[in-house]
Amino acid sequence: MSSQHTARLPSGLRLGNQIKQCEQALLAEKHRVLRPFDLTVPQYAALLRLSETPRISAARLARQCGVTAQAMSGLVALLEERGLIVRTRSEAHAKVLIIELTRSGKALLRRADQAAIAVERRLMDAFPEQQLSVFREFLDSAIEVLAGECPQRPWRSGDSASV
Repeated sequence: MSSQHTARLPSGLRLGNQIKQCEQALLAEKHRVLRPFDLTVPQYAALLRLSETPRISAARLARQCGVTAQAMSGLVALLEERGLIVRTRSEAHAKVLIIELTRSGKALLRRADQAAIAVERRLMDAFPEQQLSVFREFLDSAIEVLAGECPQRPWRSGDSASV
């Protein structure tokens, strides 16, 4: 291994720090735009996932949102208390509760999603199309290096991983 790879790396040069700063800025902005809807970013993420994958268990929702089952349990209870979701027993597994959006949950998500999409579009619009494509490739490479898996690429037309 070269001395370059074993030498001390100042925090200001570490990609992880820069990625974390970007993530924190994105989450802070989404939190700001979701506040008028009385939603946190994790609550919004759960509602969005439920709209994309209806009738799933809390455990599966937790995996899709990247949180623990315990964290999702509290979040689901709060969303149910607000009337945004409903839980019913699974026909296949009596001990499993299936979650789905209520009408008011769908309506709130439609409004909140417009605000979140505006944040995403503002970020994407900061890059010319070619740079955005290269940026996405760089992010995919980072995911592959760190997670050892090829990420889904719904933004790339004709990519079989996005299906």
